[in-house]
Amino acid sequence: MSCMRRREFIALLGCAVGLPIASSAEQLTKLPTIGFLGQSTRSAASEWAAAFVERLRGLGWLEGRNIAIEYRWGEGRNERFAEIAAEFVRLKVDVIVTSGTPTVFAVKQETSTIPIVFATAGDPVGTGLVASLARPGGNVTGLATLAADLAGKRIELLREIVPDLGHLAVVGNVGNPFTVLELSEVEVAANRLGLKVHKLEIRRAQDIVPAFEGLKDRAQALYVCTDALAATNRIRINMLALGGRLPTIHGSKDYVEAGGLMSYGPNFPDLFWRAAEYVDKILRGIKPGDIPVAQPTKFDLIVNLTTAKALGLTLPPPLLSRADEMIE
Repeated sequence: MSCMRRREFIALLGCAVGLPIASSAEQLTKLPTIGFLGQSTRSAASEWAAAFVERLRGLGWLEGRNIAIEYRWGEGRNERFAEIAAEFVRLKVDVIVTSGTPTVFAVKQETSTIPIVFATAGDPVGTGLVASLARPGGNVTGLATLAADLAGKRIELLREIVPDLGHLAVVGNVGNPFTVLELSEVEVAANRLGLKVHKLEIRRAQDIVPAFEGLKDRAQALYVCTDALAATNRIRINMLALGGRLPTIHGSKDYVEAGGLMSYGPNFPDLFWRAAEYVDKILRGIKPGDIPVAQPTKFDLIVNLTTAKALGLTLPPPLLSRADEMIE
């Protein structure tokens, strides 16, 4: 074989051997990817996302090392949820993590194959997200907050602060099926206590100010139903409540950090911490439909002392003694 032909043969052999090696290297560098869809904003969910990542790390999943996370933020808008869900399907992520009933529905409508883990969902059986808590089936599982069951407890907390409470306003996004259930639960609990309920129904951010304007002076306190739309606009809601001299009760700490008076509900960072354990199981080969839906084990009462002072309220010592955290 001439020198020239030998060089050509060696070059061709190198290409033939090199192609599969390069392809294998590309496959090795593609990390398992989590699509993290926050239902509201980065600032509202930063503590939750941090808890999720911390637990992943404890389970051996290091971001950028052996796993990748694509973060997106829904800003409380249904059309944005759908856009992000479609993007995750195009990216072919390995599992999608999200929270909130409308957000989970948006993702579920885009894929029946990619595993979906919800860190929070109010009543996943009642709203049809899963077949049952013990055997969710399909590609969806996670943690149920069952927050509507807490409506009575939250109203009782308001009554401790406003002993003569007779008129209660409640604001909720009626575009969220779980919020509709919570609104109903609030009405039942309030009626049982002899309270008159004034419902402020919203579907988008633009509805918030007119809803409060229609309320005028007809309420003594405000119950805020927890969902992505309310969370995204929590500062606006709290400012309007403060302007109307209305003590507020919420479902999670981020509302109180944004000027709300009180919150009582599941510890959301703990739920996201536990959601990481679902992701770990799925990435190790367990089908989401075979992983039972869990429920909260930690509940927090958070009180904002600065807001209480601005409202001219003296909070009862028994309530303060039960608070898990007081914000000043």
